[in-house]
Amino acid sequence: MAEMKKKATRESYGEALAELSGTCERLVVLDADLAAATKTGVFKKACPGRFIDCGIAEQNMMGVAAGLAASGMIPFASSFAMFAAGRAFEQVRNSIGYPHLNVKIGATHAGISVGEDGATHQCDEDIALMRTIPGMTVINPADDAEARAAVRAAAGYAGPVYLRFGRLAVPCFNDPASYRFEWGKGIVLRDGQDVTLIATGLMVWRAVEAAELLKEEGVSARVVNIHTIKPLDRELVLRCAAETGALVTAEEHSVIGGLGEAVCSAVCEGCPAPVLRVGVEDVFGCSGPAVDLLEHFGLTAQNLAAKARAAIALKKH
Repeated sequence: MAEMKKKATRESYGEALAELSGTCERLVVLDADLAAATKTGVFKKACPGRFIDCGIAEQNMMGVAAGLAASGMIPFASSFAMFAAGRAFEQVRNSIGYPHLNVKIGATHAGISVGEDGATHQCDEDIALMRTIPGMTVINPADDAEARAAVRAAAGYAGPVYLRFGRLAVPCFNDPASYRFEWGKGIVLRDGQDVTLIATGLMVWRAVEAAELLKEEGVSARVVNIHTIKPLDRELVLRCAAETGALVTAEEHSVIGGLGEAVCSAVCEGCPAPVLRVGVEDVFGCSGPAVDLLEHFGLTAQNLAAKARAAIALKKH
């Protein structure tokens, strides 16, 4: 495949917020002393009067965001995923989720691709945590255009939203001019009859690459991008299970509690079919270059293709 432009979705997050500053007067951005890393500094430069640095106090930041939302503002509370979903979980659950307040949580530096920051900062549990909070929407965009569209959609949605962004630059495969973000709807990137690869975040493009590898072997793989993990597009998942008979999920997250388990639950209840999962197994991360870590943990197109072959072999003939 030809090389394409790459960009980290955390950059898309900051730029999208800055773009919204001129049209959404109720928008306010909070950060926990990480504006340079989360890229909310871009919004601060564009609109300093509606930017609040809460310091290294993520739990308090969620409480401030809740108060702002209760006052009619649209707060985006920003920090690393480990701190936004992990350290501040109780405040997110009780102060934002329970009263169903209109707070958007912008969580950057999610997953293994944080790289050299190591296991303490590599949050592979955040999707699982946020999925358990009643009424919380969970979005994990795959590239620049999708991340920008997700931020705009979240700003216009009434209710709590968890937005997951990455540190690593990823291919910009969606056309910004034609891309359309639909709340809670997956996107079929390519059709196929033998197996469906259902991916989210940076694993979406790797699923496309895996489909190319499988095509060379005569295997027809459907590729589905699930940007909204909760609510899951059950209709699309079940249709894929019925039409291809086997599925493989792919996520830069623990195989416990993330996209894979959401898909397994839907398929088990609605259209039983083999489902194999690609993700971080029941282990902590480790320090190293992001690309090397993705390979180390099996988050590769090659491993996806291997899982696809195994899933096809499990189909009932």
